[in-house]
Amino acid sequence: MRERLAMLDSERAKPIAPARFTAVDALRGFDMFWIVGGDVLIRALPKLHDSPLTRGLAEQMEHCDWAGFHFYDLIFPLFVFIVGVAIPFSIPKIIERDGKPAAIKRIAFRSVILFLLGIFYMGGMANGFKNVYLAGVLHRIAVAYFFAALLFCLFKPRMLIAITILFLLGYWALLTFVPVPGIGAASYEQGKNLAFWIDQNFLPGRKFEGTLLSTLPAVANCLLGIFAGLLLKTTDLSERQKVGWLLGGGLASLILGLIWAQHFPIIKLLWTSSYVLVACGISAILLGAFHQIIDVWRFQKWAQPFVWIGMNAITIYLVSAIVGFQKLAGRFVGGDIAHALGSSADFVKSIVALALVFWFVFFLHRRKLFLRL
Repeated sequence: MRERLAMLDSERAKPIAPARFTAVDALRGFDMFWIVGGDVLIRALPKLHDSPLTRGLAEQMEHCDWAGFHFYDLIFPLFVFIVGVAIPFSIPKIIERDGKPAAIKRIAFRSVILFLLGIFYMGGMANGFKNVYLAGVLHRIAVAYFFAALLFCLFKPRMLIAITILFLLGYWALLTFVPVPGIGAASYEQGKNLAFWIDQNFLPGRKFEGTLLSTLPAVANCLLGIFAGLLLKTTDLSERQKVGWLLGGGLASLILGLIWAQHFPIIKLLWTSSYVLVACGISAILLGAFHQIIDVWRFQKWAQPFVWIGMNAITIYLVSAIVGFQKLAGRFVGGDIAHALGSSADFVKSIVALALVFWFVFFLHRRKLFLRL
């Protein structure tokens, strides 16, 4: 009897992984914040006060033309990383409740819906099939999620690590050693690389730089998020240890990516392996910091607006394209008002646009309206 009571006490003392981490929603919302207006706010700063600092900050809100890394180049892979973080929390529940075939069917359904939403977001069929865009944000998220989640269902973590390494090294080898038909030797140059050639010859609709082949590192990007999710979910480590692993692992990934970049440049449009390691390294560091501040220290009020966005990220992304919060803000502070505001007009307009965004997601959150795919 005493042994039984001792076992029960031990079970009660064992930490239980929560079903949802507020930090993950907040980080997703933080990421989406820059897409729906935060970038415009920062780009307006030089008009408000021109200085090397404001110009430098504004430059970080633009993608690098080719090789290099700006803050804005982090936004897309951070979202893919967070998609991966959520997989170890959602997929096992479906497998436990309905079985693995049902989980795979759910993964496929969700991926198809995301892909179709991506086509709709980029204009749908309005300009004919030859101009349909298949290389947008939602398309990449759909494909990366599909393969990463499917691999998660089929393989153990050790095998997933091997697959991630294989994808990153395999992509590097293809771009580094395989000659480009009709162009010449392997190259990382824009318009002269293997990924570009494959898109030009096999990608339907509007062409892009390297959508099809760069699916390999994009899936690896999502798999790295899965490892972070597994770390958060485990009950074998304390929360302090989890944060330490996220920060340490993120720093190691960042350093490794920067070293690799000396031979395999950081190029967002090609989604190079060095780019994935740098972006996922920063993503893991951000996740560790958010988890420590929000979930461990319980400093949550400041992050609540990000949580509102994060819990309806796809909704706000689609609505921002259809409604156009910047254009809507112009109805309040445009025309003569903008003229009266002078150099501060763009800054004020971006503030109003963000206020509309926060009001909208707060309304959805208060009404418990969430888009579930």
